Formats: sequence, C-alpha cells, structure tokens
Amino acid sequence: MKKILFSTVLALLISLSMFAQQNLDFGKAKGITSPEINADNTVTFRLNAPSARKVEVQGDWMPAKGWVPGTNKMTKGDNGVWTYTTEVLPSELYSYSFIVDSLRMSDPNNVYFIRDVASVVNVFIVGGDRGNLYKVNDVPHGTVARRWYNSPGLNMTRRLTVYTPAGYETGKEKYPVLYLLHGMGGDEEAWIALGRASQILDNLIAQGKAKPMIVVMPNGHTSNTAAPGESSKGYYKPTMEAPDVFTGDMELSFEDIIKFVESNYRVKADKADRAITGLSMGGFHSLYISSNYPNTFDYIGLFSPAIMPPQNSQSAIYQNMDGKLNEQMKNGYTLYWIGIGSTDFLYKSVADYRKKLDGMNMKYVYRESTGGHTWANWRVYLSEFVPLLFK
Repeated sequence: MKKILFSTVLALLISLSMFAQQNLDFGKAKGITSPEINADNTVTFRLNAPSARKVEVQGDWMPAKGWVPGTNKMTKGDNGVWTYTTEVLPSELYSYSFIVDSLRMSDPNNVYFIRDVASVVNVFIVGGDRGNLYKVNDVPHGTVARRWYNSPGLNMTRRLTVYTPAGYETGKEKYPVLYLLHGMGGDEEAWIALGRASQILDNLIAQGKAKPMIVVMPNGHTSNTAAPGESSKGYYKPTMEAPDVFTGDMELSFEDIIKFVESNYRVKADKADRAITGLSMGGFHSLYISSNYPNTFDYIGLFSPAIMPPQNSQSAIYQNMDGKLNEQMKNGYTLYWIGIGSTDFLYKSVADYRKKLDGMNMKYVYRESTGGHTWANWRVYLSEFVPLLFK
C-alpha cells in the first residue's frame, strides 16, 4: 500500500514539474519571439491570440494622440499569431503595449518592463547609436543604492537614489555631485528606470567623455516619502499630480539633501563640484533651487522646464526672481544649460524665459531638439549635459 501511495505521489510531482516547465517554456515552445529586432532595425511584434477579433500595438515611436502613444493594427496569421513589423527605427529605447479587443495588455513574450507613473510598459532597445548608451555594456559599473535620509525641514524620513561610480567602494577619492531631479509624474526611481541614468553614466565615464561623479536622485514630491509601494502609504495608484508641486517645500528643504550627501559620501563640497538639473517639474525645481541658493551650484541644467508657478502661489521661493537671477549672475556660474523639444507644450514659456535672460545679459547654452515632452529627449539631454560637468 505504501509503495502504491509513494508511486502515485511521485507521478503527481513529476507531472506538476513537467507542467511548470511547459509553462515557463511556453513562448519558446510556440516559437514566438517578440519583439524581434531585425538586422535592418525594423522591429517585429508577435502575439498568440487566436480568438481575438482585433489586435494593435501601441508604441512611443508612433505619432501620439495628445498624451497617448499612437497605435498600428497587427495582422492575424493562419496559426492564430498576430504580427506587425515597424519601419526602420532610429537607435533608441522604446516602450510599447498591445491592445487586444480594446483591452490593453503587456507582451507575454517580453519580460522587460518599466513603470511610468501608473502604467507598466514593455521596453526594448534598438542599438547602434544613442541606444548603445542606454544598454548595459561590458564596462566598469557603478552602484545604485536607495537611501533613507532625515529631512528636518519636512519633519520626515525620506528616500532617495544614489549612483556612485565604479571604484567608489574600494577607493578614497572624493567626487563631485550631480543632483538629478524628476518630473511631475516621477519619483526617485524615474531617472534610473525611464532615464537609464546609471547606464548613461557608466558608459560615458568608461569612454572618458564624463568625469566620475556621484549622482543623487531625490523624490521631488514632498507629500510622499518614497516611490509608490516603497513607503508606509502601501500600495496605491500613482497619479501625475500631487498637492506639493508649487508649495516651495522641495526648494526650501533641499539643503537637507545636500547635508545628508555631504555627511555620508566622499564628495567635494564646493560650488565648483555641485551640479543640479532636472526635467519638467525637476527643471522648475532646478531653476528655483539654483536661484535661491545662488552660491551653491556652478552647473545648472533645465530640461523641458516648467517656468512660472501659478499666480496664487505665495511661497517666498518664487518671489523677486529678477533680483535672485541677478544675484546668481553676480556670484557666477560655469554652465546654465537649457534644452527643449520644438513641439513641447512648454516651448513658448521657455522661449519667454530665454527672452528674460537675454534682456538681463544672463549667459546660457541653448539646445533645441525635435519632438516633445518625452523621455527620448531627456535621455539625450542628460547624455549631452553630463560630459560638460566639472571640467
């Protein structure tokens, strides 16, 4: 009786093991590769959905409809597999999803995902040019750490992300610091995930195009202590907006971040060794932090920045900007860098801000790219801004 029972249990375990292996190997067993980056840099997507009536691929390389990426119809084959092949794509990191009978879904054959605010999208990289900067290449790698710091100004403990260059742990050298700020929908994870900041830094440093530096990526939403799911708020649906955006709290409490970094890392704690930059809301923060602390940063970058706070904002941080910019000029700086896409919805406000700077004879470097308010632009801006630092 025991032998029969043992044989039955053994057979059941073998059956479950085979079933699990089949599940893990399902995409391979079906012969499905998606996405497939072809030799000519076209990309083919495939989805096994024999019962579907309509399947589309939605990707950020297609013309957007407002804030929503464009779509293209996929074609159903006799085997029930839907396919779509793009035109030749420039070297870049891309994101996409499938829409099956009006239901948005991820690609089951692609395990690579990035969260963008409240959405999770599949990603792939077309290499050969700028895409190679976003890849993990065979070069010395820095370390990415999530650190909690005390913010007396906000009366809370908060989380930030810190990149230290290759060799930091084993050496004694002191490094300059870049403070890298995210946009309205982001958090301390955004530049690492969507911006590929650690890959860009690793690759530029390895190529000798950038100085080794520490990069600090704080959470710019002072009403949150950390990224969604990483704090005591638990699991909640992230949103683009937060009540803290134009309160001035981020700017007023930024000294807490600098003090933490300079107390816990081997850094050069001089103006010449500090840089600050950010995208969109982070560009807004960079503008006002650098002007309110005019003797703190020698390098300032504004990537597609928001410029003016709402008229009802009462924070002293946003008052007397002409006087603060004049003080910033008087104290001096090495680089004031502005980048914007030609179709960005913030283009006019940036153009107006440049007119103000021109009228004040405040020197800056201007970079205008194609496209709009996109990570494709911000990754490029970071890869162009970083080599200019700490020369």
